[in-house]
Amino acid sequence: MCHACVRRFGAPRWRCQNCAALAPPGQARCDACTLTAGSGHLGHCVAAVDYAYPWDTLVARLKFKGEPAWARTMADLMLLRPEVRTLLAEAQLLIPVPLSARRLAERGYNQAWEIGKAVRQRGRLQGLTVPAPCAQALLRRGDHPDQHTLSREQRWRNLRQAFEVNPRLSGSVSGRRVLLVDDVSTTGATLQMAARVLRRAGAAEVNGLVFARTDTD
Repeated sequence: MCHACVRRFGAPRWRCQNCAALAPPGQARCDACTLTAGSGHLGHCVAAVDYAYPWDTLVARLKFKGEPAWARTMADLMLLRPEVRTLLAEAQLLIPVPLSARRLAERGYNQAWEIGKAVRQRGRLQGLTVPAPCAQALLRRGDHPDQHTLSREQRWRNLRQAFEVNPRLSGSVSGRRVLLVDDVSTTGATLQMAARVLRRAGAAEVNGLVFARTDTD
């Protein structure tokens, strides 16, 4: 069965030929996925796939259906990209974008943490040196509306004071090359605001890694 579109087929593969063709390995994504909006605290951001069928279905199942095991399939797709492997090789600290306390309690897990953990596990099986994700280095303040419900301008306003570096772990951020991990990037607001906080805490560089990127402004 194809893990992406759930189409049944005979060969023992985890994705069908149709879905494989939608994410050819090695396709350059720099023009589409290098985010320079805002004040430019984020360096490069690489996405594995476009946020479209069948990958949007995987995201929904991971994020809203209580199926965190899909993070492993996403990690396998992400590791097909040479750009992803380069970012992982350069990273000294892997930080999943945090959820609010309420959202974490409702969902029971952070999808960004699941993806970061899976990327490390799958990457290590392929001989890559990938730092363990640090879930507590970046904290989310308060309880803000879900980003996917907001317009572009509202997304930026919603996140201006949303993040802070954990004071107990600020020393682990200073001078390090940080790789932020998330499931989807739309406007880049979440990654940019998180990167701003990390750079102010002394991070030498902050890049982003997401499973999917939308074309929505």
